[in-house]
This record gives sequence, C-alpha cells and structure tokens, in this order.
Amino acid sequence: MKIASKQPISKVTEGSIVSPQGYSAAGLHTKVKRKRNDLGVLYSEVPAEAAAVYTLNQIIAAPLLVTKESIAKEGKIQAVVINSGNANACMGKQGYLDAETMKKSVSKRFSIQDHLVAVASTGVIGEKMPMDKIIPGIDSITPKKTNQAAYDFNESILTTDTCMKSTCYETYIDGKKITMGGSAKGSGMIAPNMATMLGFITTDANISHPHLQTALRDITNETFNRITVDGDTSTNDMVLVMANGLAENKPLSPTHQEWETFKQLLKQVCEELAIMIAKDGEGATKLIEVKVKGAISSADAGKCAKTVVGSDLVKTMVYGSDPNWGRLMMAIGRSGITLDPHTIDIAIGPYALLSKSEPANYSEKLLSQYLDNEKVEININLNMGNGSGKAWGCDLTYDYVRINASYRT
Repeated sequence: MKIASKQPISKVTEGSIVSPQGYSAAGLHTKVKRKRNDLGVLYSEVPAEAAAVYTLNQIIAAPLLVTKESIAKEGKIQAVVINSGNANACMGKQGYLDAETMKKSVSKRFSIQDHLVAVASTGVIGEKMPMDKIIPGIDSITPKKTNQAAYDFNESILTTDTCMKSTCYETYIDGKKITMGGSAKGSGMIAPNMATMLGFITTDANISHPHLQTALRDITNETFNRITVDGDTSTNDMVLVMANGLAENKPLSPTHQEWETFKQLLKQVCEELAIMIAKDGEGATKLIEVKVKGAISSADAGKCAKTVVGSDLVKTMVYGSDPNWGRLMMAIGRSGITLDPHTIDIAIGPYALLSKSEPANYSEKLLSQYLDNEKVEININLNMGNGSGKAWGCDLTYDYVRINASYRT
C-alpha cells in the first residue's frame, strides 16, 4: 500500500478556465439576450477524460440528455457549447432535436466526432430555442487561450447572476505542475440537491473517466450539494469536469500516493465556486455559512447544516439582523438527524447563544450589529459524536421576489 502524500495547493491569481494546458474558450453575443454574451464554447486541443453530475429534478432538459449520451459513448469530451437566455427545457421532441443540432454544429465547426461534444443551456424554461441565432454563432465562434476569451466565456453563461464566478488553483503531482480552472453560473433556483447550477472545470491532470467520476461525485456531496438559495432544483443543472492529461503525470487513481492531493485540488475549486453562487443568490445581501460539529456522523452534520441554511425563517432572520435564535433550534429539530435536544451549543459569530441547550448571556445589540456583516457564520455543536459538516446560503430579501416576479420581462 502506497503512503499518501499531500502537496501544497496554491491559488493562481490571474488564472481562469483556460489556464490548464491545452484549453481555450470564447463567448459572444448572438442576440438571444438583449445584451451581454449568450453563447460560449470551451475547447480542449485533445479529447479529455470527462465526468459530470446532473440535476436530480425528474424533468431534465434536452441538453443534459445529449451530454449524458456523449459521455456514455467513450467517457471523453473535447468541446462544450453553452447558451444562456433559453433553457431548452420542456420543449418535447423539438428541444431534443435542437440540442442535437447544437452538438453536431460544434462537431462540424471543430472537426471532431459528435460524441466528443457536450451541450448546456440556461435561461427561460418552455420557450423554443432561437436556432436561427444560435447556429450562426457556433459557426463563427473562435476559442482562444487568453484572459479576455475566458472573460467572454464566463459572461456568456450568466442569467440573473450579478457577477462572474471563476477560480483557478495549481499543485504538483509526480513532479508535474497540475492546474485546475473553474467557471460557474448560479443565482436563483438553487437548492442543496446535486448542483443546481452550471459549472465547468478544466484540468491538465492525467486521470481516467471512472476515477474522475468517483472524485467528482464525492466532492459534489461536500460542496455543490451544500448550497441553497431558494430551495428549488432546476431542470438544466450540471457540473462537468474535463481532464486532458497534458501535464503528463502518472495516471491518478485511489492507489496513487497523490490521490488525496488531487481530490483536495478539485474540492478547493468546487467549494470556492459553490460559495460564490451562494453569495450571489438573487437579491442577496449576505452570505451565510453554517458549521455543524459533534454530530453522530458527517452525513448528519451536513444534513443539519443544509436544513438550517435553507430555512426561510433563518434566512429572513439574517436579512433583518434579528438575533431570533429560536429559528435555528427549529431548523435543527426538523432536520431529521439523530440528536439530543438537551446538548446543543449555538453561536452566531463570536457570540454564544446556547450552551447545552440553555440560553447564554449575550448582548443583543452587539449580536445584531454582527448580523449586519456581509458574511454571517453560524456554529452548531450537537455534542453527540465526531461528525462535522458545512453548508452555505444567503439571506432572503424583498429583491428576490422582485427579480423573480419579472424574470421574463
């Protein structure tokens, strides 16, 4: 059995989704949306091992069906095409045909096999795809390996997002520099049930499809599955990872001594993107981070954290800077985990509210001032075991209603 090693992981300050070897990207405006880029392409100069996780909504948009079929063929992807402004969801047979047409158009544009193309769409559900705009865009788009190209791609995938979500990290495995970049979108219709968002991750690491899929599935449960904005799970959401092997490290697997280094690299990218999404919730003014320890298991801790951060009453409590900790106890109690109602500690920021389920002395004025911060930390100790977990969300504001009441207009 090999001894596990763990190399340091560093953030690449000016890095992006095109920073790993062999990747390029592009984004342009096809007028599907009134303004901003709405069509993007991500391209690897060689076929890349691919892994993906998808929405758990039983109604799945056509682009995801097409992407699943592509990856199932060989476990590889070389190009991804994504449009925003139209979800191509709930459009019946025509929706599937349109997604297939997008796939074949990209295949032709870059002279690659059909099954090496993934398709993603995001936007309004139930409207016909404007293929008269999409296809000319695909025919003219030219990926490049520049910061501007990455910026254009990042912009092309946004809907109600108020900011782009991008990150990049690097480490060394087998003496080879391994770089991983990520780009994501997500602001509304976000629930802790898979990854209600679109996320694209690129790396030059050498790893096969099965092991990459295992790593992504495990890490999704600790990152994208731990965010919520409004409790709704979309029809279109997916996280896709591409690994083209150009770093030329030895093939990664659970028996490789640097397997944990790779998983930590992937977790760092996924967690940062997940937090960005939670922070950018529609109408949000504050990021909420819930940390739970002392649970019977880490699964219980994660479930408890997700329940608390997803509670509308907790979210409005944070928005109003109202230290009504009874809402926290309510959410903990309905989380469905094993607990003892007499052993719970709760703190918001540095202020202890409960000790062994008994109210603590604290300054309501100071606690209310703390709740005015852009990031609010809620710490819960169940005092039952060694399980720990985290979840992220945002406050619920009047603007959330305003944004979604006029989403199509």
